[in-house]
Amino acid sequence: MATDIYQSPLSERYASKDMQYIFSQDMKFRTWRKLWIALAETEMELGLEQITPEMIEELKAHAEDINYEDAKAREKEVRHDVMSHVYAYGLQCPKAKGIIHLGATSCYVGDNTDIIVMREALKLVRRKLICTIDELAKFAEQYKALPTLAFTHFQPAQPTTVGKRATLWINEFMMDLEDLDYIAASLKLLGSKGTTGTQASFRELFNDDDETIDKIDPMIAEKMGFGACYPVSGQTYSRKVDTRVLNILAGIAASAHKMSNDIRLLQHLKEVEEPFEKSQIGSSAMAYKRNPMRSERIASLSRYVIIDALNPAITSATQWFERTLDDSANKRISIAEAFLATDGILELCLNVVDGLVVNDKVIEKHLLSELPFMATENIMMDAVKAGGDRQEMHEEIRTLSMEAGKHVKQEGRENDLLDLIAADPKFGLSRAELDEKMKPADYVGRAPRQVEVYLRDFVKPLLAENKELLGATGEVNV
Repeated sequence: MATDIYQSPLSERYASKDMQYIFSQDMKFRTWRKLWIALAETEMELGLEQITPEMIEELKAHAEDINYEDAKAREKEVRHDVMSHVYAYGLQCPKAKGIIHLGATSCYVGDNTDIIVMREALKLVRRKLICTIDELAKFAEQYKALPTLAFTHFQPAQPTTVGKRATLWINEFMMDLEDLDYIAASLKLLGSKGTTGTQASFRELFNDDDETIDKIDPMIAEKMGFGACYPVSGQTYSRKVDTRVLNILAGIAASAHKMSNDIRLLQHLKEVEEPFEKSQIGSSAMAYKRNPMRSERIASLSRYVIIDALNPAITSATQWFERTLDDSANKRISIAEAFLATDGILELCLNVVDGLVVNDKVIEKHLLSELPFMATENIMMDAVKAGGDRQEMHEEIRTLSMEAGKHVKQEGRENDLLDLIAADPKFGLSRAELDEKMKPADYVGRAPRQVEVYLRDFVKPLLAENKELLGATGEVNV
């Protein structure tokens, strides 16, 4: 690895090799050649006599063995990447040289390739998103009935279960998957529309035969594995397409960020912890520390993706008429890096969820310390059943709760609310009778059932439909 030049952390530290290849130069230029073959083949099939089957075979024979050095040398002379690769391809295909890129503009290969690359990248994101949902579903099922203290405003609230909390994370990823599938299914190729989107060059090539020209885009789309091309465009496909795609990635990032924040807070409470390797160092100064560095990294990368989604939105908004080139430099960076960062996020999510540690004794301790406050309504109802006045019981419970809260917060004592109630003759309840009411499972409502139903009716059917995608694991490089 070169140490004297800048290396992108997204490639060096975070994104997988698979995602890096999708946005590689090799992937781009191989796709260009496939598009040139699809165009030439379509033109031949539609009756353009100057293109022969022999030319097509020659193009196909050199679709993969790209002569990069020839292209680089040519680009230094002409300062145009597309024409440099047309030239290099022509060196390898002397018979087809004159018909490569016929009737097309640079956006034919550039924009169509961008769509193809984004679709491939979305497939990889989709797989890792589904595998993250799968790992979370296993976790939710395992801990569906383990009571835990729930929080609203990060203040103790009515208990839930560890598994139920995990379904909240799953549900957001499920929404992201639904959005991803919708946008991925809507992607179309640009096709070959010409310099301003009018296909004027094809009117010249096909002698104004509109019925024949109408067949060009659908045939190219089919050859490239797409259902259709966008029906109208300027020179480029609408940059709103990029906006829609990156909004999907920003949604995934937001869901991952929320989950990672919850895990970080739980690790502070020592209730749930992310994986911590045997030789891992948490702090250079404090040897005892176990920092949630993976979850922190998820949050950090997620913020980057969420903000990066503004780039294509602004680019889309500022395009002039049929095209302007101020999209190009921004687009090359923002889209690739959004996908690389999202890939890194999902790698981390897989790694974290697969190794979550649940400290059930700590969870129980925290819950029992707050449960007396949450049980007061049931205690009050029992006192009323025994002949007490509801309003008087409510006021008495309130007063005793305030006193117990003072003992905990101002004096550092244990929660003694049950002792205070047992000592109050108005309630007529012994400490043993009150202890019987301190069963955490009695206060989680329908949480275990909700987990079962949600996994059964929504998550598991999705996982069954995509079982061939399951099994991905997350790797943390550093």
